[in-house]
Amino acid sequence: MNSIKKLLPLLKPYWLISMITIVLLVAAIAMELTIPKLIQRIIDEGISENDMQVVIQTSLLMLGIIFTNMIFAIGNSILSVMVGEGFARDLRQTLFSKIQKLSFGNLDHLKTGELIVRLTSDVLQVQRMVQMTLRIGTRAPLMLIGSLILMFQTSANLALYLVPILVILGVVIGSAIAKIGPLFMTVQEKLDRLNTVLQENLVGVRVVKAFVRSDYEKTRFGKTNQDYMAWNIKVMEYMAYLMPGVMLVMNIGIVLVIWVGGIMAVNAQLTVGQIIAFTNYLLTTMFPLMIMAMIAIVFATAGVSAGRIVEVLDEVPMVEDLPNAKRPSGGFRGKVEFENVCFSYDSDCKEPVLSEINLNVNPGETIAILGSTGAGKSSLVNLIPRFYDVTEGRVVIDGEDVRLLDRDALLSQVGVVLQENILFSGSIKDNIRYGRPDASEVEVIDAAKAAQAHEFIMDLSNGYDTQVAERGVNLSGGQKQRIAIARALLVRPKILIFDDSTSSVDVDTEVKIQEALDVIMRGCTSFVVAQRISTVLNADKIVVLEKGRVVAQGTHKELLEVSNIYQEIYESQLGNGVG
Repeated sequence: MNSIKKLLPLLKPYWLISMITIVLLVAAIAMELTIPKLIQRIIDEGISENDMQVVIQTSLLMLGIIFTNMIFAIGNSILSVMVGEGFARDLRQTLFSKIQKLSFGNLDHLKTGELIVRLTSDVLQVQRMVQMTLRIGTRAPLMLIGSLILMFQTSANLALYLVPILVILGVVIGSAIAKIGPLFMTVQEKLDRLNTVLQENLVGVRVVKAFVRSDYEKTRFGKTNQDYMAWNIKVMEYMAYLMPGVMLVMNIGIVLVIWVGGIMAVNAQLTVGQIIAFTNYLLTTMFPLMIMAMIAIVFATAGVSAGRIVEVLDEVPMVEDLPNAKRPSGGFRGKVEFENVCFSYDSDCKEPVLSEINLNVNPGETIAILGSTGAGKSSLVNLIPRFYDVTEGRVVIDGEDVRLLDRDALLSQVGVVLQENILFSGSIKDNIRYGRPDASEVEVIDAAKAAQAHEFIMDLSNGYDTQVAERGVNLSGGQKQRIAIARALLVRPKILIFDDSTSSVDVDTEVKIQEALDVIMRGCTSFVVAQRISTVLNADKIVVLEKGRVVAQGTHKELLEVSNIYQEIYESQLGNGVG
């Protein structure tokens, strides 16, 4: 319930509508509770006394109350839906905005499938709780209290017989609350897993088909799907026992009232009208109890979902701006230094990805990063835009520790082309100017030409207005990569990072890209992570990494003379000896 309390401030914009909703509900309940008394009056004062005027007048009054109650109930339903939907929209927006603020480190342990479930299914559970609270969630306890008071007012002696039954129902409802919470938590965890498996398969469907693993994936999904179904059945089995159990106790109460009330009526201790009114109040009491059992389940499931939502909202970004973060005026010059940098994806450097990194890069230089898979190349360049923070040491730009800089100001000066080329739904033009939505069409075309993308874009059916399909499936890997490069170039950064960004293009295209970049990015400090040594031959400095350490650095010519590792890479790829 603490988690639910943390989400209640989101209801603040809807407090007035909520109050009106509750007032309408209270008025409707008050009118409903008068109906059994009016029935008692018709029987005891009208029918028993042969007074048709009482029957007619009371019946017309009942019709008026019923009609007015209907209007209030409709208003309550409409307003409660407005509050619930508005709350759900705001909660999804808040949760989505929080995810956008999280750093790479946070997203490494928050699985995409889990986040999708929390943005959809979990939000829906909390929304249901809000709407039910404003409708039957408030109605049931008020009806219960009002009916109990009127039952004792009608016949206190008869009402006392029902006290044990009400206690039994209370125990049943309490056990439901205690049992359903853990069950639903497990169900949501199974749904998380189902979504994760589904997402992995859909994203990697080409790999699945290429390696003929469809049967394996179907089996994997089938097991996860079966597990999710089994736990849902457990919840429904529990519900199958709960509702009939409540109905059983409810019907026993009705039989008890008719039996004891009948005896009292025969002995002239009750009138027929009182028995009928009492029975109506009993039904009105029992029905809210049954509804409250259902509400208890909704609250239990909403509590679990709220906890999962709050878990994300309480997540502290691993990379945050300091309160007095600096915004460099006039942009960067582009001098980058690594000073005794140690980095680990954990909180310490017991198993470092990078160790004792010391680099000095002057403005306008092109630095190539070479090394085997797992050497730490991507981890190194990811520290420059503060996708991650160093564990020890510091990364410095123009004399300022990047941790002291405003991240937006930092990222506005750093262009990044990641290993995975992600394109968004929309036109190719919109994808290129993703980082600069206000860029002119001429600037977009210039960036595309520099990335050697203009020619193939113009060959498409709608040119720059061609729509990118989901995950860019209507483009080749090389085409997506060149669009991603154009997107980075359009930002006109002072520091440019290519994280193995030309691996999907042929050598001729790569040469053309490099030639264009030499012109358009003159004066820009560039970091190039590469697998192909041909990419980095003309770099001002080549840094060779091995097991997270710098084992050599220098120009191509210098490294051929002093670095055995670089010589091996050169010979294995170009195959024409040293020199």
